[in-house]
Amino acid sequence: MKSEENLPLDKQKSEKRISVENSSQEELPSQISGEKQSQTPSLNIPENNQNFSKENKQSFINLALKDLHLSREKLEKELEELSKKKAQIESELKSSFSGQSDAIARKVKGFQEYLTGALQDLAQSAEQLELVVPPVIVKPSPLDENKKTDATKEQEVIPAVSDTFKPDENLIRNCFSQFLEQPDFYAEPWKLRRSLEAKDVELLEDWFFSMGGRGAQPSRGNRSKNALVAAGIIAILGELYGEQFQTLVLASQPERLGEWRRCLQDALGLNREDFGPNSGIVLFERSDGLVERADRLEERGELPLIIIDAAEGNVEIPILQFPIWLAFAGSPNEIYEEDELI
Repeated sequence: MKSEENLPLDKQKSEKRISVENSSQEELPSQISGEKQSQTPSLNIPENNQNFSKENKQSFINLALKDLHLSREKLEKELEELSKKKAQIESELKSSFSGQSDAIARKVKGFQEYLTGALQDLAQSAEQLELVVPPVIVKPSPLDENKKTDATKEQEVIPAVSDTFKPDENLIRNCFSQFLEQPDFYAEPWKLRRSLEAKDVELLEDWFFSMGGRGAQPSRGNRSKNALVAAGIIAILGELYGEQFQTLVLASQPERLGEWRRCLQDALGLNREDFGPNSGIVLFERSDGLVERADRLEERGELPLIIIDAAEGNVEIPILQFPIWLAFAGSPNEIYEEDELI
């Protein structure tokens, strides 16, 4: 201790200074670390505040959008209810007497306004017209005039139906006389190979010269005899018109048509090829097809000969327009037997 106290003052001062500097150097790092620690919390505090403010804003926006959606849905519901009430009120007005009367009144008022305007336009156009009374000219009535006949004018003479075959009477009667003779089994096709009875010739004479070749004749008792009479007519028309005519047979059953084909084939010396659409004889079960075929023949300038079976109950009206047709009128017993056979 004494040694220290006895040191000079300068040396003591220098030692104190060195100790102070060392102490100060030891304190500096601690202060720096403390300052760093104090600075770091101060930097983190503002970042947390910013994040907190952004989250709050987003939540507020979401709440506002939800409120807007809810209010919008509420308004839409109210609008739907109001539109339904409006439609209900309109339907009630239309169904009620007051609503109907209001609508009628509106229509009447509109029509009244239209009539008023139309009448005003009509009155204005009538005022602009220049009315002139036309002179009255009295003409003599055609009924008061005396009809003058022209003596030079020749009167048209319409021949009677019965005179259709008058120009060919001699040829037809010669054929009748040949039919009464012995049958010629080897005659040419389309010539009658059988002989007829006197009653058959009387029937043909009446049909040709009294009826003009169109009308009904009583049946000869069965289909084979009727077909023989029809064969005589076909042979005579073949002499008169050659190939410019076609025979159309109407019978409503295939069995009847088959019997017609066999009888005509035997009486006229024909083949199966002679019975067809483009041949001399065509068989029909229905009248509409027969009428159509006859129309086509007339359009081509040919003559259709229509023969109607005795079993047919009536003659269709369109058949009556053709110039040559023969319908056999069957007796009640004959028709009854035909029905029984069917």
